[in-house]
Amino acid sequence: METPNAPNTEAAAAVTDPPAELSHRLAVLLEGIARRDQAAFAEFYQLTSRRVYGMARRVLVDPELSEDTTQEVFLQVWQNAAKFDVQAGSPLSWLMTISHRRAVDKVRSSQSSTDREARYGASTQDIDHDSVSDEVGSKLEAEAVVRCLGTLTETQQESVRLAYYGGLTYREVAERLNAAVPTIKSRIRDGLIRLKTCLGVS
Repeated sequence: METPNAPNTEAAAAVTDPPAELSHRLAVLLEGIARRDQAAFAEFYQLTSRRVYGMARRVLVDPELSEDTTQEVFLQVWQNAAKFDVQAGSPLSWLMTISHRRAVDKVRSSQSSTDREARYGASTQDIDHDSVSDEVGSKLEAEAVVRCLGTLTETQQESVRLAYYGGLTYREVAERLNAAVPTIKSRIRDGLIRLKTCLGVS
């Protein structure tokens, strides 16, 4: 994906926009996203991805994990834009809250022992997922992932969302879906391989 931290003309321009103007613009875009307007989603991503990546990087430190988290945040935006309430706060506050929670959840799910749970930016990330997941995650595109998730079966989508986007382990997913761990592993691996093919990850 395009690294959100990299210089970006549109995103840089957004930083200089008056706060009220930017807030209104983002609110309008969220309304479009709620109607599944991909152009609105793409513009929203361009205007805010650097901020989301910055938040993730401060919490996670690791750049690749921060990129993965950034994409997960925008997938959540695509799915939940209709839940944004302009009366409850600004679009950026809503987005940063989602970003911080997602990053913190990633920290918790990535650490292998409870005595390291409070230490952000651990040098090793013990995630209970395989290399296919890591490979796909590093190249997720904001729009492509929405399209490609639709190619999975319902059971694959549910398992992948809980494991990869929800940060649950195979065992936790199995308990949540009342299925055997080997079954869940098979669903997730098959789903991720299908995602890999759809996204063109070699």
